[in-house]
Amino acid sequence: MGAYVSLLEYNNIEGMILFSELSRRRIRSVSSLIKVGRIEPVMVLRVDKEKGYIDLSKRRVSEEDIQTCEERYNKSKLVHSIMRHVAETLSIDLEELYVKNIGWPLYRKHGHAFEAFKVLVTDPDSVLGSLTREIKEVGPDGQEVTKVVPAVTEEVKDALVKNIRRRMTPQPMKIRADIELKCFQFDGVVHIKEAMRKAEAAGNEDCPVKIKLVAPPLYVLTTQTLDKEQGIEILEKAIEVCTETIEKHKGKLVIKEAPRAVSERDDKMLTEHMAKLRMDNEEISGDEESGEEEEDTGMGEVDIDGGAGIIE
Repeated sequence: MGAYVSLLEYNNIEGMILFSELSRRRIRSVSSLIKVGRIEPVMVLRVDKEKGYIDLSKRRVSEEDIQTCEERYNKSKLVHSIMRHVAETLSIDLEELYVKNIGWPLYRKHGHAFEAFKVLVTDPDSVLGSLTREIKEVGPDGQEVTKVVPAVTEEVKDALVKNIRRRMTPQPMKIRADIELKCFQFDGVVHIKEAMRKAEAAGNEDCPVKIKLVAPPLYVLTTQTLDKEQGIEILEKAIEVCTETIEKHKGKLVIKEAPRAVSERDDKMLTEHMAKLRMDNEEISGDEESGEEEEDTGMGEVDIDGGAGIIE
């Protein structure tokens, strides 16, 4: 009939994906569509509260919905992991930490606690300082009064900030662009070096630009930054400055790959490619001894008496 699943965002309650709701295409092998242990975004079709049945669909979930759902789930998973670690470290009730102190207030104010946690990395007071909660106390006259106090104690704040900075401190990303740089003038090399210097000067302290030779005429421009958009903008500016400089001397710049974020794998592949090109360009000496001495025949003997001629 279908596949039984656990709904991770709803306390692992059980639901069922009917086989007719697995795929829009013809199903040849069910095992290729669903596997035990795999996490899948699904849509709720029907809920029978009396019998406790929940019918789900996988085929009705669009690509955009899958991306949105996975992003939200991964953010929530990280937030919950941090909150749980703080609660366990300080021996605090996790539900209380969510309801009264931090969790739900941040979700209500920022849309998602993950967004608040990102700000909290650099400015914790602006996020946590505005959180308050109400407590009831007995006044001097014996009457119960409501008092507003900070929702987060210094102890909880320190533990939370420490965990968030350890888990969410952003890592700088590498931005790269590939270009071809040519100049066939008499002092073309000088002009190319000048254009390279101008390109590197377009960077700043937060986003320095470096340019490397891969193999003439191919060069790569790279920068490292926490802000992807800023990094791409800086490299585009560097390419523009480099183009203006080289064209003044009748040279040419061609963009082979526009500025983009690259992974460690792409960086490693570039390094290996550059190493291979260096090996290919190494000159192999042709004057090595072959182990056999060549016979020195010279120019032969000249017959002076018999006139001009060469004999052996």
